[in-house]
Amino acid sequence: MTEQPPLNLPPVELRLKKDGKLLKVFDSLRQKYVALTPEEYVRQHFTAWMINSLGYPASLMSNEVSLKLNETRRRCDTVVFRSDGNPSVIVEYKAPTVAISQAVFDQIARYNMVLRSHFLIVSNGLRHFCCEMDYDNDSYRFLPYIPVWSAEI
Repeated sequence: MTEQPPLNLPPVELRLKKDGKLLKVFDSLRQKYVALTPEEYVRQHFTAWMINSLGYPASLMSNEVSLKLNETRRRCDTVVFRSDGNPSVIVEYKAPTVAISQAVFDQIARYNMVLRSHFLIVSNGLRHFCCEMDYDNDSYRFLPYIPVWSAEI
């Protein structure tokens, strides 16, 4: 396996397989093997942390959620839905070598113009940022933590 850097997330036992020269990881949310890129490595650890440590129900989570933004198809890395089917959390991942920049926040904010979720999370596996949206006051605030799951999220 290609060596991956240690992350600021709990370790995860990944299901890996070789497909020719390509290393793949099983994504339990998509129920299929996908290429193990550095970004995918972060996604697998982060979603496992959300499910195993923060209590997010896997049944309400989806990876690579398609949306239409200005006549262009885009994909959100992970979306957590409420039980009523509305988006609650959007997560955008970057490889550990990619700095979390304003451009990353701009990207997730564009996705949120369509989805209008309650929380926006950005992670490169080393640093994690979470914003809570306040649509009533047309504002947001950064939280110093990633919230645990509750039915109100």
